[in-house]
Amino acid sequence: MSEAIGSLTPVRRQALSDAVFEQLRARIVGGELEAGMPLPAERVLCDALGVNRSSIREALRRLEQARLVSVRHGGTSRVLDYRSSAGLDLLPSLLLTETGVDAAAVRGVLEMRSAIASDAARLAAMRATADAAQRLDAIADAMAEASSLVELQELAIEFWSTIIDASDNIAYRLAYNSLRETYDRCRELLAEALADELRDAASYAAIAAAVAAGDAAASEDRARTLVRRGEEGINRVLSALEQNQGEPR
Repeated sequence: MSEAIGSLTPVRRQALSDAVFEQLRARIVGGELEAGMPLPAERVLCDALGVNRSSIREALRRLEQARLVSVRHGGTSRVLDYRSSAGLDLLPSLLLTETGVDAAAVRGVLEMRSAIASDAARLAAMRATADAAQRLDAIADAMAEASSLVELQELAIEFWSTIIDASDNIAYRLAYNSLRETYDRCRELLAEALADELRDAASYAAIAAAVAAGDAAASEDRARTLVRRGEEGINRVLSALEQNQGEPR
């Protein structure tokens, strides 16, 4: 634990509790502060980070809310195993680490995305209103006219958000929000990897048509096929990245 604390760096005066929270979260997720380990005393954290106790306490409160630590007032507080305690709000911070992209986390996000997209499309075909169906059709038409990946990314986000809303599933909505936050953190890196999916305007139109027709099976199948194109593109990038990282320098 002393090594993990010794690697902490003093933070600047602005947003002190945010900076403390981010440093401690990174060390918990990175394994430097291991599950079951007692947290350092507040005064130790104050000295290591160069902040006052109120900033430490606010950061600890946020870590407790994120279910990364168990804070026991008047007793020993401990690090929790985030894999069994944390929620989807931790997902964005797992994607990018201090050493680069976490390929396993990215693959997990992709698999979750594929599962949610296909089932949400199935539910949308069963539950979508006429307005939602028309909106999907209009977005698909706009994608057929779009020329840049940046524009296609924005339209694709709008398309899937409309699908999620039409599915009328609050759990999918909240999961999508977390996936969207994760995606936004590295959308520029993902643009080229997702190019085949984003440029497949015909598939977006086919999903929109299946939803409008109330064809749940077709909606599910077409959505799964489309998002797997993007999944394949990102997996190619991840494989190349892992190969480069494994090469001797």
